[in-house]
Amino acid sequence: MNTRLLAGMLVASSALLSACGDEHQELRGWMDEQRRAMPTIKETIPPPKRHEPFRYQNAGQSDPFSPAKLAMKAGGEAPSSGIKPDLSRRREALEGFPLDSIRMVGHMTNGKNDFALLQVDSMVYQARVGNYAGQNFGKITRVTDNEVVLKELVQDAAGDWVPRDTSLRLQEGKK
Repeated sequence: MNTRLLAGMLVASSALLSACGDEHQELRGWMDEQRRAMPTIKETIPPPKRHEPFRYQNAGQSDPFSPAKLAMKAGGEAPSSGIKPDLSRRREALEGFPLDSIRMVGHMTNGKNDFALLQVDSMVYQARVGNYAGQNFGKITRVTDNEVVLKELVQDAAGDWVPRDTSLRLQEGKK
């Protein structure tokens, strides 16, 4: 009985294998037909562009990597240029926001003073000359109809405080 069962299983498996072979043959034929119908692409890829190095000319400017610039004073202190922010003064509301998130949305005047309307998120703040804005100790030095000029204090690579002028321009019609 075992031999009969074994013979039956052999016949059934050979029938299954022959059916699989026919299915793959049909698939191979279809793939060959598709390859013949597909046009060959003979487009060549252009060679990569040659990179030309940029030479930085710093004639007449201070070298940011000079030993004197990077030298530390005795005792491990950074060299001081004499300019530094007043860390003991009370911080103002607009100093909690980066300058690129503050937008000038309007201008007001009362005859004596000019005021800028500065918006952060959905809040609008009134600022004038002498107020501070931004996270780099930016003091407002001038307010005009379409611009607020600030003088920021930022640290350079050597730790010196360096003044930097920046401005916010009136943003009309933007949401």
